[in-house]
Amino acid sequence: MKLHTIDTGLFKLDGGAMFGVVPKSMWNKLNPSDDNNMCTWAMRCLLVEHDDRLILIDNGIGDKQDQKFFAHYYLHGEDTLGKSLRRLGYTENDITDVFLSHLHFDHCGGSVKWNSDRTGFELCFPNATYWSNEQHWKWATVPNTREKASFLKENILPIQESGHLKLISPGESLLPGFDIYFVYGHTDAMMLPILRCGNETIAYCADLMPSAAHVPLPYVMAYDTRPLMTMQEKGEFLQQAIREKWTLFFEHDPKHECARLEPSEKGIRVQETFSLTSLLGY
Repeated sequence: MKLHTIDTGLFKLDGGAMFGVVPKSMWNKLNPSDDNNMCTWAMRCLLVEHDDRLILIDNGIGDKQDQKFFAHYYLHGEDTLGKSLRRLGYTENDITDVFLSHLHFDHCGGSVKWNSDRTGFELCFPNATYWSNEQHWKWATVPNTREKASFLKENILPIQESGHLKLISPGESLLPGFDIYFVYGHTDAMMLPILRCGNETIAYCADLMPSAAHVPLPYVMAYDTRPLMTMQEKGEFLQQAIREKWTLFFEHDPKHECARLEPSEKGIRVQETFSLTSLLGY
């Protein structure tokens, strides 16, 4: 198995929403906000090479929404999904699997695009199987009022209509060395890949911990549907990460791709941060 970082660009979200009940005087030192209280965040995905399969984990925000929608999120940066794939010698047609941690728009928006005459939608990865799970798929396609603005039907329904959707169950692995850790606090049945790559185990944190700054237990997003559950799940996840010497991979951290952890008097904290390339050596 080989792993590659896929950068799809940067966007901005409200700092208070991203850090929940933590005071701005504390979080602003970690990710400084602009004059509108907005902080920059990454949309960082992961490409997994395994035998004849090429698996993309999440795919960013996409480009099919209108300008009014994108104006809320201040998209910026030079990286795109397509550019990142091409730097590795691949195109969208080469992807065999798209694994979706969950179906919020900044994680799955790149799944679907307009067709050539903009009369409908088609898959961005026409040769890929798209992976979700039954519980989360139902949650996203019949959304609650709290999350309705994050589950956009044009990002989701064309996947099922295309016949490319497959659902995986808790306890199943996508393939050897690709296990799945289910959590329920941020949104129902979010899936975190746990990847065994040589001597390293890489835990893809998705929105359980969107950045290194979110490792301390009280740092829980206001976007989470069940924040107390997130704290419990994060505590259990961090304990296992310490026991099994996992490396954390952050989807939204604008500076830090990966981190190792250490116990401290204040709880589990980040020991060091580094790039995926420096960890794996390629």
